Order: sequence, then structure tokens, then C-alpha cells
Amino acid sequence: MASAGLSRSVSARFSYRSLNLNSPRVSSAAHRKWMVPGSFFNALVLVFFFVSLVLVLCCILYLYWFRYLARGLVPSFNGVVEGCDVFDGSWVRDETFPLYNSSLCPFVERGFNCLANGREDREYLQWRWKPRLCEIPRFDVRDMLQRLRGKRIVFVGDSMSRTQWESLICLLMTGVEDPKGVYEVNGNSISKTIQFLSVQFRSFNFTVEFFRSVFLVQQGLPPRNGPKRVKMTLKLDKMDFMNQRWVDSDILIFNSGHWWTPTKLFDVGCYFQVGGSLKLGMPITSAFRLALETWASWVESMVNTNRTHVFFRTFEPSHWSGLGQKTCEVTKKPTIEAEGNIRSEFTDIIAEVAAKVKFPMTVLNVTMMGAYRSDAHIGTWSHPASILDCSHWCLPGVPDSWNELVFASLFREGWR
Repeated sequence: MASAGLSRSVSARFSYRSLNLNSPRVSSAAHRKWMVPGSFFNALVLVFFFVSLVLVLCCILYLYWFRYLARGLVPSFNGVVEGCDVFDGSWVRDETFPLYNSSLCPFVERGFNCLANGREDREYLQWRWKPRLCEIPRFDVRDMLQRLRGKRIVFVGDSMSRTQWESLICLLMTGVEDPKGVYEVNGNSISKTIQFLSVQFRSFNFTVEFFRSVFLVQQGLPPRNGPKRVKMTLKLDKMDFMNQRWVDSDILIFNSGHWWTPTKLFDVGCYFQVGGSLKLGMPITSAFRLALETWASWVESMVNTNRTHVFFRTFEPSHWSGLGQKTCEVTKKPTIEAEGNIRSEFTDIIAEVAAKVKFPMTVLNVTMMGAYRSDAHIGTWSHPASILDCSHWCLPGVPDSWNELVFASLFREGWR
């Protein structure tokens, strides 16, 4: 993550004394002899010296300039380069978008395919994320397919993670000549509850996999003799039972946060547990932090980070406009100002835990990016149509940009 600097030791070797022709240690006679007019050889030496000095200085200036210019082209491992935060930007209109046709991709589940569900306006498809002070590279699908040969990409998380998984498969399929060579290895159809999905790209011998783990830590039965209201617990100090299956991967992308709510925890009788002890009074944010610390310890001890590139995506903002998620107003264009629940404590906790880890990782801080995209939610174009949705995103859409940022970060690190 640290940028290599240019050494100044070369320039330091040129002492002022060696350049001082009026030094008291040099006699005036010797001086005059050095500068004798008509001495072609001496003049040639002087010219060569000064030309060499100019060339050295120009090379140093050029290397410094090239170094800082190049930093603006591709985001760094943590998304921030000197003078450019790739997550600080805006959505710009781009007629070359979308990057794929959802109707031609069999891995977009019906609930995310807004066009198939009756959405008629297409303007929401033609927006590209543009950082304020730099550019991110265009998604080159043929180059990407070659780089992914023999590799394994794993997504772990909730339905937002599944959306990103579907997005990546559809992006990559645009460069595949035989669509039949891309298939789910177990013949499974995509559903909201399936625990594991793996799509094989046969011609390139790599897989893109999804593991449903909405909390990342273990969910199970409570200790004996607990209160009757405790039907299940989250064991904050233990990773999900499936964690061993995530380890042997080349790209490992996590997310969590949307299920950490009273409705999806306490209202269904799910409380927190550490060791053998229930933590009935523990706030959800404190439990989330402890779960992430468990996750960080697991990565450090179990994942070969020399091989595996680890990402954690932040909380995605929703745009419900009424209490109880009953009103969902989808706009026609991205908003000028960020809207929705952009001040999520979960995003802050992710950043704080990530700052303390001892292994290389990338935080995909997509919270603010999504805050402008109230036009890109599913809204009334869900399946079945009676379900309003101002949390999930249409495909193609916002998750495509998350994947562009993943590979931009990998390229910055010299990924092969």
C-alpha cells in the first residue's frame, strides 16, 4: 500500500564544494589554466558536465511527475490516492452504458431485473461513476477473463452481496463466445434462501461463488436455561460454519449490515452470545463491532493474504421515504445531493475495524455512491410486483460500479 519514493542519494553526491570554481583550495593559475581560451577539449568537458547535470535533473523531475500523474489513473488499494478519493465523486451520463443486457444474462434473478418487470424508462441505466479528481479504468472484459484464468472469486454476505455476484457474472459473460459454457455447477436456480451458488466459466477455468452469510458469525440455539424469549443466538466470537469453504480463494469480498436490525434480530427472538454467556442488553452496534473483530481475527489466522485479495463493502443506503418502509419513491435521475441513510454507524465501524487490521485489505466505501441513486432502486418493478423495494438495486445498475472498483483496486496492486 505504500508508494515507492525516489531516492535523493544521487543528487546528494554533488557537493557544493565540487562545483565551486572559486574555492580557496584551487589556485588562480590552475583556474586560468582550466579556462584557457581555445582549449577545445576543456570546453567539451564543461559542456558534457552541464548537459549531464541537466539530464539528471530532468529525469528526476520527469519520474516525480509521472509518478503522481499515474496515481490519478487508477485507485489505490484503499480507494484513496494522493489528491483523489475514488469514492468521492458523482454520477455522469454515459451513453455507452449499461455494460450488459439483463435479458441476455440468465444469472440476473427476476426480482432484480427491473426492465423485465415492466420498467419503461431506461435513463437510470446510463450513468457512470466518476471520481472528482481521477478516473477509474474502463471495464475491459476480455482482459479480465484472461486474468481470471484458473482463479476463484468468492462473495460472502446477504442479498446485496448476491446482487454484486450476479452483476459480475453478467459483466464477464459479455466476453464469452459460448454462453452455455457458463453454468451453475450444481444446476441450482438463484433464490433468496439458497446458501451456496457457484458459476463456472468453463473456457477460462474459473468460478464466481456466493455464500449466503448475512451475519458472518454463527447463528444457532441458545444456551440451556435461557429466557423463553431467546429462540436463537448470534455467537459473536465464532465465524459462520461455512467459513472453511471461503479460505481457498483468490478474491474474497464480504458485506454485512442489513440484517443487523431489531426487526431481524430481537423481534424474532435472536439475541447475542459470547462464549457460553447471553448478552441480552448488548446494543446492536456493539455486537456488530465484536462480530467484525472476530471476522478480522479469522482472516488474519486463516486466509493467505499473499494470495487472496480481501475486500469488505460498506453499508448501502436505502431511500425509503416513509416510516416502516412503506413508501418508496423512485426518481427519474440521480439526485444532486446525497440522500437516504448515509450516516450509517455500520460504515463507521467497518472503517474503524479495518484501520486496525494487520493484513492488506480494501474497504469498498460505496455508501455515499449509492446515496445519489434513488433512481436505481427496484421500487415497484419487483417480482412479485406487490413488493416495494427501495433497498435493493436494479440490474444493470449500481452494483456494476462496485465491481469496476474491485478490479481497479486489483490493477493498482499489480494484480496478475
